Amino acid sequence: MRAVIYEAFGAMPGVCEVAEPVPSRGGAVVRVEATGLCRSDWHGWMGHDSDITALPHVPGHELAGVVESVGAGVAGFRPGDRVTVPFVCACGTCRECVTGNQQVCERQTQPGFTHWGSFAERVAIDHADVNLIRLPDDMSFTTAASLGCRFATAFRAVIAQGRCGPGDWLAVHGCGGVGLSAVMIGVAAGARVVAVDVSPAALELAERLGAAAGVLAVPAAWPGRPGQVGEDVAERVREITGGGAHVSLDALGDAATCAASVLGLRRRGQHVQVGLLPHGAALPMGRVIAYELEIVGSHGMAAHAYPAMLGMIASGVLRPGLLVTRTIGLGDAPAALAGLGEGRTPPGVTMILPGILPGQEPVSVA
Repeated sequence: MRAVIYEAFGAMPGVCEVAEPVPSRGGAVVRVEATGLCRSDWHGWMGHDSDITALPHVPGHELAGVVESVGAGVAGFRPGDRVTVPFVCACGTCRECVTGNQQVCERQTQPGFTHWGSFAERVAIDHADVNLIRLPDDMSFTTAASLGCRFATAFRAVIAQGRCGPGDWLAVHGCGGVGLSAVMIGVAAGARVVAVDVSPAALELAERLGAAAGVLAVPAAWPGRPGQVGEDVAERVREITGGGAHVSLDALGDAATCAASVLGLRRRGQHVQVGLLPHGAALPMGRVIAYELEIVGSHGMAAHAYPAMLGMIASGVLRPGLLVTRTIGLGDAPAALAGLGEGRTPPGVTMILPGILPGQEPVSVA
């Protein structure tokens, strides 16, 4: 099969012919119809997860497709089933799994990190009965693939971890795929959303999704550019929200956005860390103590929690398909992956369609 593969962390990947996966006794092999290009894939490529990733490696963790084969121990799924998976694939039997917290499974696997992932024509998934999620017949694969990491992570971060509800002010720092998902979900939950990003185009998209306000942030390394720098971002959020957000997300994973998210909270507000912080962050703990702020993490969403989200999508309250703004083939994936670290990715979600052959035109997304 064709797959995107890299031989060293940070080295430009290529598209190669590799051996096809085979299902474990309790696992399945899924033919990948769509797989998302996510910043977490960039972190993995850069070696930020080198403790769990062996080389050579195939990235990709956000996928949807069709079951091609299953192991002898799989009871609930058969070839031909349309499925997606959470990016955290659980074992189903550890202490966290039996208490319903599969998103922090003690023996979790993650396609694209712990084993070869979905930037390929097929991918193996362990513990299929625990992790596969059957798709509605009318849901496109591009929409379904966007759920496994960014949208599901944002859903749990806003609704379960952030406990965001009607009338709350929600600040979203970083309007990439997970941030824009959080904007849409926050609006659906009845919150007033302030979107923060360095890209005017991303803020425009956030406002089209219902954000009440946008704050253009610029890194300190960009002198002379219009926008808010450093603590000015938090001050602007506090000004817009009349004293600070009730809930604030760092959806990017950066020391500056993390600190701004905390500083933009009102008293007894809650910061939810969603973006990865490979180099850590210095938090304003004096403010955390004085304001009695709450800091929590959010790590994906268990497969059993998907029905509530799928129900909101079926009813039209949530429309994750609107976030998919570009589709590409496997041949364009290496350059697109590298571009994530250079700010060259257009706003919204980019989907890779492995079925697009070299020379074919990608599917247009309005």
